[in-house]
Amino acid sequence: MIELLQNTPLWLGVSAILFAQLLKVPINFIVTKKIDWSLLTSTGGMPSSHSAAVTSIATAVGLETGFDSPTFAVAAMLAGIVMYDASHVRFQAGQHAAVLNELRHDLQLFFKEIKRWPEMNEQERIQDLKTLLGHKKSEVLIGGLAGIVLSITWYIFLI
Repeated sequence: MIELLQNTPLWLGVSAILFAQLLKVPINFIVTKKIDWSLLTSTGGMPSSHSAAVTSIATAVGLETGFDSPTFAVAAMLAGIVMYDASHVRFQAGQHAAVLNELRHDLQLFFKEIKRWPEMNEQERIQDLKTLLGHKKSEVLIGGLAGIVLSITWYIFLI
């Protein structure tokens, strides 16, 4: 159990997630001029915390075991897969969710005009699918760079 607490790549990965999630609030504020604390626990957005985590871990593994080690090869390949998924598969899933939400709203409006729904709370009737699932390529890139910088900084200044 004590070995787990001493696993620097693991803790750098966790730290990279927290770091990227914290960065989402000020970055969003700069763009929208609104503070949105819900970004601390949300998926999607700038920067990608998934990318930050996997690049931080891969960088730490490379620094500890060598960039020519099989362990680094596994970490780097998994990081590439996660980053590809975040910017392609999950991004497209978010796009599909947006279209489905539009269709759902249109259908709800249609049925509302045909007959009156029993009175119920509007919030209970309308719950959108989550559309911010994945990342733009720039969000993945910045998240990845944040993870690499975090690990390199740790190894240079703290070890």
